Amino acid sequence: MDQRQKEALMKQAMLEGRKARTVCYPNPPVGCLLVKDGEIIARGHTNKPGEHHAEAMALSQLDSVKNASEGVLAFVTLEPCSFHGRTPSCAKAIVFAGIEKVYVGMIDPHPKNRGAGISVLEAAGVEVEVGIMKESVEADLTPYLSIEQC
Repeated sequence: MDQRQKEALMKQAMLEGRKARTVCYPNPPVGCLLVKDGEIIARGHTNKPGEHHAEAMALSQLDSVKNASEGVLAFVTLEPCSFHGRTPSCAKAIVFAGIEKVYVGMIDPHPKNRGAGISVLEAAGVEVEVGIMKESVEADLTPYLSIEQC
């Protein structure tokens, strides 16, 4: 996948995340896409506190057929959370689902995360690429970031 394709998909993830702006506070409006063979197969955005985060919403749309996640890539605007708050860890859910590679727009500045989600993914053998459209994602999400999230 070339850089142009990665950026186009991250832009779509950003648009997905914007759907959450009116309902997700104090969580940030994160967007997530699941992509297989270049096609978007699932979308998710942050829901009301205590309900699905973007990653969990997208993962819930995967077919339950064995190996449904084989070859699936995730595009997430914000680093998946590493800890269990009101909802389970998104990083662990990605690992459990068998997602092979995750593209992340920006690292989550939340004190409980700050790279810990990336560490969970990498420790499980998930390939991670951070910084796809970083400046745009930061401009989009920074006004909504809070230490109260998750």
